This record gives sequence, structure tokens and C-alpha cells, in this order.
Amino acid sequence: MRLTETLRSVFYSVGANKFRVLLTSLGIIIGSFTIIMVVGIGKAGQDSVSEQYKRLSVETITISRAMGGGMMVRGGATASVTTLTKQQVLDMEELEHVKSVGISVSTSTTAAYGQASETVTIMGINEVYQAITHLDLAMGEFFTDDDGAARRKVCALGYNVAQLLFGDDWQNCVGESIKLKGLTFEVVGVIARIGGSAGLSSSGRPGSSSSPDDMIYVPYDVAVKYTTGGSTSGMARMRAMADGGGASYVVLANDIDSVSLAVEEIKDYIYGITGSDSLYTVADAGSTLSSALETANTMSTLLIAVAAIVLVVSGIGIMNVLMVSVKERVKEIGILKSIGASRSVILLEFLLEAVFISVMGGVFGMALSFLAPKLLEFFKIDYAFSPSGLVLGFVFSAATGIFFGFYPAWKASSLKPIDALNTE
Repeated sequence: MRLTETLRSVFYSVGANKFRVLLTSLGIIIGSFTIIMVVGIGKAGQDSVSEQYKRLSVETITISRAMGGGMMVRGGATASVTTLTKQQVLDMEELEHVKSVGISVSTSTTAAYGQASETVTIMGINEVYQAITHLDLAMGEFFTDDDGAARRKVCALGYNVAQLLFGDDWQNCVGESIKLKGLTFEVVGVIARIGGSAGLSSSGRPGSSSSPDDMIYVPYDVAVKYTTGGSTSGMARMRAMADGGGASYVVLANDIDSVSLAVEEIKDYIYGITGSDSLYTVADAGSTLSSALETANTMSTLLIAVAAIVLVVSGIGIMNVLMVSVKERVKEIGILKSIGASRSVILLEFLLEAVFISVMGGVFGMALSFLAPKLLEFFKIDYAFSPSGLVLGFVFSAATGIFFGFYPAWKASSLKPIDALNTE
């Protein structure tokens, strides 16, 4: 029996049971589509994590307030916990393996210019923070620590914020004034476009994103006094900011060989002030990036596993359909064998039928995946097109057909001609 005749028989069988084949392939379509989407979401997550940390050099160390940290101290004892003040953080520059220290504090508020207004994240930072995180300017100039000491209400706009507030005239925004928390701030510069949204939002709008493009930067002291401070004043306000107002710090080690030594040195320094090992998290940029990527990869793997389960269920459906098909076509199998068709020909015919169903499902799943960006955009989930996702989705669907189609095909090829012809 020639291959062309085998293929003609496969297409005839599929055509004669269009609705049943369609229902069977739905699971394959959904499974392959899900795998492609999951790979795209995972790739977007990895890209966003890398984008978030690419501005930090390998000598960078991050210090942030630990979630729920506070009372545990060395030796299992407890102690009253204090928090770091701005000056105590800046004094880390005196440590042997620390080169410089950047400080930041953040809050969310509404920024307005004319009739335009946007909910944005305001970052209060010092000059060193800008240098460490490579916040380059597209135009204008950056504010200085002297501006903060003088409490000058000046700001630098993220690339997206400038365009949203000023529209087509955003390139002329330097020197203009905007409203932040009801106060007037002068725009002194615009941050060069960095891209990426840290995986938090695909809407391209500020407020829900941690991308520098979607933020407004002001001097640290100005942020503490006017935008993130409460009713307290002086040192009390500074402590309040460090205690829960979004305060975080970046430290630059002397060189790459000093990073691990600087981390231990900083931990000892913080413990000496706070009496706690768990109040602050200290991590170098490399380990933080690795941890974030590992988390993103784990989530992608779990989602792919879910999609694989969908394909397994679909594969069981294919097996069921083919088993029914074998029973319906017993006489046909008997006639084929009686005129000389070998077991391999019968096996190939039924196996090709299973592969055809799964491959067509995979192709439709791939076609649907091109709608994924629009679908995920509606749910504000980042998605990055991945050719490997297309390949993986197709391979999984084809493999499902081969694996679950083999047993029914083998069952059909094992029928004895005389038994098949005598079946009522």
C-alpha cells in the first residue's frame, strides 16, 4: 500500500468525522496556545527583571527594609529595634569597602500640568543614587544635593511622564512648572528613555509601573519634607520614612572583589545600630538578579506544567477517539490485511490520523497565539514574542498525538484478518 493511498485514507477518515475531530483537537489547540502564551509571559518577566537591574553595576549592593523583620537578633535574644536615619546611612561611606551610598524614598501621588494629570510614583533621591543607577538625562540637568538642602522644589521627569503631561510639546518642558501634592515644582530635566516596566504593568502608564520612565524624581530632602513626610518634623520624619515610607538604599563597593566583604561589613554596621539581623535586607545586585530570574523561571515552569496537563487530557481524548475509530473500522482493517496490507501500514495509517489531529490543533494554537498580546494587554500582563514558544507549543502538540495515538494504532495493526472480517 503506497504512502499516498495511506494519506488519502487518513484524510477520508478525518473528513468523515469532522465534528468529532474538531472537538478532540480543541484540547490540543488550547494546550498549545497556553504553552506559547506562558513562554511569552515568562520571557517578558525575564526581560523585565534584566531591564530592571541592568542599570546596576556588579559592585552595587541594595539595602531595603525587610518585610516583617525586626526583633530577631544574634544569639536568639530580643532587643528594642531602632531604624537607620539618613545620616547613619550616609556614614556607611566611611566603611572600608564602601565607595558611595545612594538613598531614596518613594510615594505615589498625582502630577498635573494644565488639564493633564497622572498618578505617578515620586522618588526622592540624592546625587549619588542617580550616579549609581545611571539615570542619564535626555535634556536639561539633574538637581543636586544643595537643591535638597535648600528645599528647592525641582524635579526631573521620567521619559513617559514627560510625554503624558506635556504631549507633543514634551521636549520643551524644561523650565515649566507642574503640581505635585498641590505644590508647584519646576521641571529641570527629563530622564533618557530606559524602557521596561519591571513586569508590573504593560499599560505604559505611570502609577502601576516601577520603570524609571514612569517616575518623577525630586531631591531626597524635598521629598521627605513635602511629598512623603507626614505631620512629624526633623529627625522624627526621617525615622518615619526609613521605617515604612518606601526608603531604600544602594551602595557601591570599592570594586568587584570587595562586594562580599562590603555586604558583611554593612550587615555588621546595621546590627550595631539597630540590634537586629532581620530589620534590613542586604544583597548584591548579582545575587538579587539571580534570585529574581529564578523566581520568574519557576513561575514559567509551573505554568508550562499546567499547559502540559491540558495537553495530556487532550491526548487521552485523542486515544479515546481512535479506539472508537478502530472499533468502527474493524472490517476495513480486515479487508486491508486480507489484500496484503502489512501491520506497519495499518499502524502508520492510524498513527498518522492521530498526528494529523494533534498537528492541526498545534497549528491553530500557534495562529491564536498571535492574538495573545492583545488579550494579555487587556489584563495588563507583559508578553514578549518568543519563537521558541511557538516551536515548543507545536512540538508538544505533535508529541501528544504520537504518544497517545500509538496504542490505538498498534491495537488496530494487531487485529487478525479472519477475526476482523467475522466481526459483526
